Amino acid sequence: MTEQSRAPLPHDFHPEVHAFTVTSEDLEPGADLGEAQVHSGGNVSPQLRWEGFPEGTESFAVTCFDPDAPTGSGFWHWVLFDLPASVTELPAGAGSGKFEGLPAGAVHVRNDYGSRDFGGAAPPAGERHRYVFTVYAVDQAKLGPGADVSPAVVGFNLRFHTLGRAQLIGEYEAPVG
Repeated sequence: MTEQSRAPLPHDFHPEVHAFTVTSEDLEPGADLGEAQVHSGGNVSPQLRWEGFPEGTESFAVTCFDPDAPTGSGFWHWVLFDLPASVTELPAGAGSGKFEGLPAGAVHVRNDYGSRDFGGAAPPAGERHRYVFTVYAVDQAKLGPGADVSPAVVGFNLRFHTLGRAQLIGEYEAPVG
C-alpha cells in the first residue's frame, strides 16, 4: 500500500477536542509494532499510559483501529470502555479478554475478528498498515452501550461524549511468503 493510497486517520473527521498524551513501553510513535502485538505472534495488547487529560473526565475508552484494512471501513482490533478516571495505565496484555489488569466494570466489545479482546496486526502479505491506539477522555462514568454492541455504536457514543483524545500510531507490514 503506497503512502498516497492510505485511508484517512479515524479522527480526521471528528470535532476537535483537547489533546493529551499516551505513551507505551511497547510501542514508539510511528515505529513498527513488536512481534507481541502481531496476531500470529504474541497477540498481546501493548502497555499504555496517559496523562494531561482534561478536567471533567469521568472515564476512559481505549481503541485500536487499522484505517488501511482492505474493507472499505477499516478494521477494529480493540474496543474497551468504562475505565474509571482513576485508571491512567494499562499493563501489557490487559486486552486479553480475561480482564486481568482491568478494573471491575470495564467493557470489551467484539473486535472485527469477532472476539472481545485485543486482536493483533494481520494485514495482507506485503501490505504496510497503521494501527491507531486511541485513549478517549469521556465526560461520563458509563458510556452507555453494553458489551453486545458493535465498535461503530461505541464510536457513535464516543463522538458525543469525548472531552479529549490521545493517540499513538504504530505500523506493521506482513511478510510475503
